[in-house]
Amino acid sequence: MSASVLAEIDRVVAGGGDADDVLRAVVVALAAESGVKWVGITFLEAGELVLGPSAGSPDEGRRHVTPIAYRGDPVGELVVDGAAKPTSLAQVAAAISDYVLLGWDTGGTAWEP
Repeated sequence: MSASVLAEIDRVVAGGGDADDVLRAVVVALAAESGVKWVGITFLEAGELVLGPSAGSPDEGRRHVTPIAYRGDPVGELVVDGAAKPTSLAQVAAAISDYVLLGWDTGGTAWEP
């Protein structure tokens, strides 16, 4: 993953805003990377993974799945089809974890960042 895409994702995340807007922008930035065919973010809701924002055309034969955790608890997955380094995907997953949490089923427990 190029340094420019990682910098764009850092800029989007640092800018904050509505979780849906941030996650959509991250997905679009990743999908625009050379060698990446599709990107999706799933949310863990009631024990099931539910697809959230996505971009591109799926190519499951080249799929990389990176867990997204918030304070050690799983909240979703970053799914990328195409050429991607696991270390870069882990970096992105960590950067977006606060925003993915907002789609996570907290079971009625209040969320405190």
